[in-house]
Amino acid sequence: MKSKPIYGDDEWRYVETLLPHDLEAIARETGALVRCRNVPSAVALLRMALAYAISDLSLKDVAAWAGSLGIAEITGPGLFYRIREAEAWLQRILALTLEKELSGATLPGLRMRIVDATVINGPGASGVEWRAHLIVDPLTGKFNSVLLTDCHGGESFRQHPVKAGDLVLGDRIYATARGIYAVRLKEAHVLVRLSPQSIRICDGERQILDIGRKEADIPAVGPVEIEVLVPVPPQDYRNGDTPWKLKKAQAWIPARLIGGRTRSGEAIWLLTTAPGVDIKPETVLVLYRLRWQIELAFKRLKSLLHLDTLPSRQGPTAKSWMLARFLAAALAQELVEPSGALSPWGYEIRPTGLYA
Repeated sequence: MKSKPIYGDDEWRYVETLLPHDLEAIARETGALVRCRNVPSAVALLRMALAYAISDLSLKDVAAWAGSLGIAEITGPGLFYRIREAEAWLQRILALTLEKELSGATLPGLRMRIVDATVINGPGASGVEWRAHLIVDPLTGKFNSVLLTDCHGGESFRQHPVKAGDLVLGDRIYATARGIYAVRLKEAHVLVRLSPQSIRICDGERQILDIGRKEADIPAVGPVEIEVLVPVPPQDYRNGDTPWKLKKAQAWIPARLIGGRTRSGEAIWLLTTAPGVDIKPETVLVLYRLRWQIELAFKRLKSLLHLDTLPSRQGPTAKSWMLARFLAAALAQELVEPSGALSPWGYEIRPTGLYA
């Protein structure tokens, strides 16, 4: 059965029930709709923004479509101006819409989150133009937070609105002492794949731990666990400076190093700050499998909403276009429930009391 666009007549009556109640007030507060000339309401403006973001129509075509349905009487240049001024408004609507998705898979006292980022480029781009930083619920596959940055917004735990009680899963690029420290300052925990090149790991005596020598201790099936400390670089240290001395660390983070192997025998080290009384080593290996959910989310967004087809690279409406498209995805996931968790590891690990 052919899918129906959410801005069309058939779906829009349902979409309107998912929008914030104070849509009009936010539009005026953010400057998106100070005067209603040519656009009768914030609902009409949002409908046109979504039509522009997720269809192949140009702004001129969207304006003509809106006129034919009696949504608004506006020209293409007039709609361009409205979309350009709607950036802050769309960002607020997206945040409010995603607030309803903050359920999360739970462990004893912890709420699971997966973080990652994907690149969005326009035509003719020679490097990174934009990054979308997402948080995904591992059980539902839904995303519940989006932050758009330019090429200078690197991937880090510090980019995400982590809250107390979260257990945040990240890939190797997130394994930095400062990022982990930022999460712990918010009384949340991390579970991240280790990147020895970007982080120092120490033993209980605050001496550098040679992880390579510990690899032989990892069994063919099952985990090995080591209690470690993560030193946080001093505040004035910048990457590329002379290596800093451990005695200058601004903090020491207690953590656990969990080692496991894939079916091919590859050794994988995971680092978590969650206490062992809450999450056993076998459970840590199982939970990291769920990080693949965010990769599936990115593929779903790019294949269904074509997030990788940004019409203009750095134009005045580029960010509004992306925000509207993410908003369309957020509304769509309210209308259609995605399937649950799926993640390849290579063999089954059977911990006890995973959610007990």
